[in-house]
Amino acid sequence: MATHLLRNGSTFWLLKNCQRSMPFTVSRCLHWTPRLEKKIAFNLSDIGEGIREVTVKEWFVKVGDTVEQFDNLCEVQSDKASVTITSRYDGKITRIYHNIDELALVGKPLLEFEVADAEEEEDDGSSSSSSSSSSSGSDSDAQPSPAAAAGGLSIGRHITPATPAVRRLAKEHKVNLAKVPATGKNGRVLKGDVLEYLGQVPPGTNVPHPSNTQAKLAPAATPPVTAPADRVEQLKGVRKAMLKSMTESLKIPHFAYSDEIDMSNLVKFRSQLQASAQEQGVPKLTFMPFCIKAASIALTKYPIVNSSLDLASESIIYKGAHNISVAIDTPQGLVVPNIKNCQAKSIIQIAKDLNELVERGRTGSLGPADFADGTFSLSNIGIVGGTYTHPCIMAPQVAIGAMGRTKAVPRFNDKDEIVKAHIMSVSWSADHRVIDGVTMASFSNVWKQHLEHPALFLLY
Repeated sequence: MATHLLRNGSTFWLLKNCQRSMPFTVSRCLHWTPRLEKKIAFNLSDIGEGIREVTVKEWFVKVGDTVEQFDNLCEVQSDKASVTITSRYDGKITRIYHNIDELALVGKPLLEFEVADAEEEEDDGSSSSSSSSSSSGSDSDAQPSPAAAAGGLSIGRHITPATPAVRRLAKEHKVNLAKVPATGKNGRVLKGDVLEYLGQVPPGTNVPHPSNTQAKLAPAATPPVTAPADRVEQLKGVRKAMLKSMTESLKIPHFAYSDEIDMSNLVKFRSQLQASAQEQGVPKLTFMPFCIKAASIALTKYPIVNSSLDLASESIIYKGAHNISVAIDTPQGLVVPNIKNCQAKSIIQIAKDLNELVERGRTGSLGPADFADGTFSLSNIGIVGGTYTHPCIMAPQVAIGAMGRTKAVPRFNDKDEIVKAHIMSVSWSADHRVIDGVTMASFSNVWKQHLEHPALFLLY
């Protein structure tokens, strides 16, 4: 009421009545009323997604600071995201309602402003304050549409960025700032924009800010991308067999063991045998025949690795023949035929059988007998480029090994000198119902010993 009387020139009536009823508070009535007009509570706006409260994580301002519109005030944290709250006013901060790590409620005051122009900021304050006030002139740029008001919808107000001086100029000329083309940074309406809108300056006097120009550039329309149709393919051939074998493999409790083998001596040994191997019908002698023969030697010392488990009778079946299965990549997929009776064959004989299986696999002429009665498996993932893996056991076998790529790396020799070494990694998987870790490690050590000291092959 005091504000209304002061604005309408009834100072004498107010002074008279205050003296009659409150003789000792006349100065308080006249002194504090103008200052209350300048303070506006800045409420926490609804940040969406049903969030009703947030935690204040950091204040970028303090009491007594002067801020402008869009300055950062604080950062709040909800249970979903962090949000930076910016100022909607130009003015001085007179109060902060919450300390760091305190809860702030949506719709309740965060801080309090003392604005530069009481009448002007009183209109703008209605967007963040719980109090409502009538507005006119330039305030119409922040009003909801009549259709929304008639429908009873609660719609957030759109405030056009502008300084108090520009708002005052717009109010004097009864200009709606929302209709004035903005050329300032991030869509801010400048004084020159209002003057150009009023026709007081020539059109094109104000050059748009680069950020404002870029925002108006519509992105180029991209043609819709048509997603390719899904395709259903019935499992058959190698893939159908893999489905059955891997389903059975998952029933086996696997455990893994890995090691590194220094292949430096075998690299030299193989190089010495290349010429003799070509004379005996092996065009290229690879490391694989040596790995297969070394596995056969280790199977002789640890026959449980060359066994199978009979669950019905709860017994172990030790296999006499070393039929070592080898993974081969073919056009039809990965197949695993086996080389029969490796325990009785030399490295050159194993190399010939391996080359024959590879050639028949590529031409698709492998028969059922080539896959039957396998007792142990080896896979060379190194030709693809891998290092370590966790191979799956092929039931009813109880173990499998996978060799990685051989790499030249620096190593220390017996004299603590750095030398070039060819290192290959190996990964073993074993059926833990039959084989324990010590047995698998011991088997691996025998296999490793023969590869690192290839002269031992001459004893077999």
